[in-house]
Amino acid sequence: MADFLSADPLPPAARVACRVEYDGSRYSGWQSQPHLDVSTVQETLEAALSRVANAPVRVHCAGRTDTGVHGHNQIVHFDSPVSRSPKAWVLGGNANLPFDVRLHWAVPVAGEFHARFSATARRYRYIIANTPVRPAHLGGQVTWQRRPLDVGLMHSEAQCLLGEQDFSAFRAAACQSNSPFRNVHSVSVERRGALLVIDIRANAFLHHMVRNIAGSLMAVGSGRAPAGWLAQLLAGRDRTVAADTAPPDGLYLVDVSYPGHFGLPATPAGPLLLGGT
Repeated sequence: MADFLSADPLPPAARVACRVEYDGSRYSGWQSQPHLDVSTVQETLEAALSRVANAPVRVHCAGRTDTGVHGHNQIVHFDSPVSRSPKAWVLGGNANLPFDVRLHWAVPVAGEFHARFSATARRYRYIIANTPVRPAHLGGQVTWQRRPLDVGLMHSEAQCLLGEQDFSAFRAAACQSNSPFRNVHSVSVERRGALLVIDIRANAFLHHMVRNIAGSLMAVGSGRAPAGWLAQLLAGRDRTVAADTAPPDGLYLVDVSYPGHFGLPATPAGPLLLGGT
């Protein structure tokens, strides 16, 4: 059996890292909001793990996703209050989780590992159903755009985003980051049948950054904005002149990168509806 489903108990106070997959449609984002009567992924996961431990468990995540945004490969860590095996955390956690949140693996990690601060990069995919009629299936899983989209133009336009730059033009007004600078490592737009996939990897992301980029790319791809507009937006640093924020439907956190010495299992880029590639 794989090490991440080992039945060997881990000692109390062991630091454990897990991969969490979730459909964000029913949740008010990742982060716990105890002052509001809403469901969040963090609270749901903590409740399930706390039942396995018979003690409170607090988790820390790689990236706090917004309301309606999905996690294919969200990484979390927690310090175990009791001795449990990786198998117990995964199988016991899933037995106490709703259908739309799943644990895939659990592994012991070094004490200096932190799901957020040890991460070197994050990767998101934004999926668009580009069809004349809204699909009857995949509700909440993809964004719908009825206007034909020029995928080649969208891909070429997106290349201006590469490198370390000021992304104020694609930053939400409520963003709390101290700096608008982010380093985009790669970005692509490709068509897979009726689906368009915007794939972007960066050291970190500003609040709504991917959704704001997606909205402006769709404006160019549909002909509502001219070629070269994305570069102008980036240089102008003015969020108010960019396109509307794209819906959360279709946005997935698909990968988080860490230094190899932490030994986390590799995960195929998803989501599953894309065939795991």
